[in-house]
Amino acid sequence: MSSRATVSVVIPAYNEEETVARCLVALIEQTEPAEEILVVDNRSTDRTREIVEGLITAFPDAGIRLSSQNDEQGITPTRNAGFDAATGDLIGRIDSDSVVQADWVEQMRAAFAAEPEVAAISGPVDYYDMPLRSFGLHADDAVRKATVKLAGKYVFLFGSNMALRAGAWAAVRDSVCPDRADLMHEDLDLSVHLALAGLKVGYAPGMVAGISARRLDTSPRDFHFYVDRFERTYRAHDIHDPGALAPMAVLLGIYPMLHVQRKVEHRIEERRHATAD
Repeated sequence: MSSRATVSVVIPAYNEEETVARCLVALIEQTEPAEEILVVDNRSTDRTREIVEGLITAFPDAGIRLSSQNDEQGITPTRNAGFDAATGDLIGRIDSDSVVQADWVEQMRAAFAAEPEVAAISGPVDYYDMPLRSFGLHADDAVRKATVKLAGKYVFLFGSNMALRAGAWAAVRDSVCPDRADLMHEDLDLSVHLALAGLKVGYAPGMVAGISARRLDTSPRDFHFYVDRFERTYRAHDIHDPGALAPMAVLLGIYPMLHVQRKVEHRIEERRHATAD
């Protein structure tokens, strides 16, 4: 790229009044700001829209835009609407409870500039509601680097912390699966279609986002259904590569320990509140 790439950040949102302000403030306070921040509301019934509108008023130069996707309920059509509306050379994608580090946009630009052949990237995450955050980040980075090697050409994207070139989205937008039955990982489906189009998915270790570990609070049955989305996504595309399933094996392996840890933390927090009262 001869000049600095412009960046749009897409944030699908559904009833995220508790997290969306923190998410947006982290994007506003970047070392290199994004040109636009697109919050795509998907039939929220809480104060999500009101909070976003308040931040638009408070930070008129931050490039925050609020739109609606009311045709369908779901992350995939909401994400797609945001990608279609984005005007940047690069399109970042995070969740409304993601809290990106201060140099996230800068790291994104640098990663794409350093690897012109890469069409899309993911970065590591740290869990801001878990103890030992720095250790967790290093562990997550190590696991993601290992799974990238194992996955071969089917390197997966992580929707809570990813970006792709606008041209890559244009190349696959008409082929990505609508997944109206909500059985797949929408970010994994996107990465599969990029691979099938001959486009490379990479990994950017410096592009760090904080996310919630609330997924670990779900029951073993629900968590297993969530993880099984990997297999269902690959099966839907007739992909039977053992290496591609490496993330699934890792998640199932670490879940029992982390699930117990979360339970212990919740009990400690409950006791602390009870003592304070």
